[in-house]
Parts: sequence; structure tokens; C-alpha cells
Amino acid sequence: MKSFLNRFSLLRALAAALAIGLLAVGYVSPAAAGALNDYAENKTLDALFRGQTLGAPATQYWGLATDTCSDSTAGTEPSGNAYARVAVTASLANWAGSQGTATTVASSGTNGTTSNNVAITWPASTGAWGTLQSVRLYDAASGGNSWICINLTSSLAVSGTGFTVSFPAAALTFQIDN
Repeated sequence: MKSFLNRFSLLRALAAALAIGLLAVGYVSPAAAGALNDYAENKTLDALFRGQTLGAPATQYWGLATDTCSDSTAGTEPSGNAYARVAVTASLANWAGSQGTATTVASSGTNGTTSNNVAITWPASTGAWGTLQSVRLYDAASGGNSWICINLTSSLAVSGTGFTVSFPAAALTFQIDN
């Protein structure tokens, strides 16, 4: 049973081989491999093996956090100073198919990888947001559930006004299988 679950490990699937580039006022930092958290793992198991609805968000809300990833926590996001989660619609136009970057048709490739086709950019900070350590995908503009967490390879100190954090097109990639 253990090898079966390992083989079909969608529990950690979306982040199996994850690469992220983070741009903030000219600063580029890749991110370490991330993972689905407990909430997303349970939803995936129930959908794949127990006939339940996955309920994946039609609109994804990307957030930044000042703590590192944990399976069981939603993260500590900045508060105030123009910080807000960034909404991205789950669509063929916004996320590439597995056949290659910038594609806008249903996946037909063999590498199980997708990447963002559009930049994901937060508003410029109007004050300090703290030291950012991870990026998270949520299912609501505030509160809600965290589905995925990705630790940044290098933390990013947003120490005042004028910081713009952005993932350019093709910088945020997820690989499900391989």
C-alpha cells in the first residue's frame, strides 16, 4: 500500500519539482521545493480515492508569508501597508499546458508541469511587510484555506515603501509527476 501511495503521490504532487523566481525591485530569488499542505492533501485523497468533489478554487489567491512552510498552518501574512493577496483565475490562458510554457490549450505533454502565463504581481508596499519567507496559494481573498506553500530560497526583506513583489510569466512552475 505504501508504494501505491508513493507512486500516486498527489499528496505532495503540485510541488514535487517546483521552481519559482521572485522579482522584487530587481531582486530575483528562486524558491525551494514546496508542498501541498494538510488541507490540500486531504481534499486530493478524498477526490481521487473516495469520490468526493475536489473543490479546487476557480480563483486562486496568492499570498506572501513571513514564516516558512508548515503542513498544518496557513502562514503569517503581512498586514497593512498595501499588502493584499493577488487573485489569479484558474484558466488555460493564465496557466500553461504541460506541453510547454506559454501554451493556452489543454495539457497534452508528458512532463506534468505547468507555469504561470501571466505575471503575478502584488501592489507596491507603502511600508514594511517584514521578511518574506514563503509564497502560498489560498482559496479566498482573506482567511480561507492554504493549499500550497513554497519556501523562498532566500528571504526577502520588504522594509519600507516602494517594494514590488512579482512572479514574471513562466517563473512559477509546478510539476505533478516525474
